[in-house]
Amino acid sequence: MYPEKYIEFLAHFHGTRDYFECHEVLEEHWKLVEPKNRLSVWVLLIQIAVCLYHYRRGNLRGALTLINRCLEKLEPNFYHIENVGISFSLLSNKLEEMKTQIEKGYSYKSMNLPIKDEKLREEVQILCRKWNVAYGSPSNLQNNYLIHKHKLRKK
Repeated sequence: MYPEKYIEFLAHFHGTRDYFECHEVLEEHWKLVEPKNRLSVWVLLIQIAVCLYHYRRGNLRGALTLINRCLEKLEPNFYHIENVGISFSLLSNKLEEMKTQIEKGYSYKSMNLPIKDEKLREEVQILCRKWNVAYGSPSNLQNNYLIHKHKLRKK
């Protein structure tokens, strides 16, 4: 029912907390289904992950820029967000809350997307178990590779 790459994105988002990989996986899907549509729900989800990547690294300026872009894309994507199994109202609240935390300079905290479709959540949890990662566990802030992956990965 949902695209495989989207399930992978959600497993990285909620399991490995590898937001860099979230970007890579969902960008691949976005380029196949809606290339050049910068207002796509897929771009919104990618930007949420990238925002969290910057926030976790302590790049508050970058995180604030991205959270503002996410909030701009939110309303036009109301139906698309609901159609990919996420609660629009809960997501909106979470993003507003995250924006406030970033503006106040609070430390990063892992966030879960408000998945409303139980079958989708189950699929994501199954993939997390397959990868041997716990669904919904917080980011490992001691894992430098995870936090600074864009600098440390081999291209």
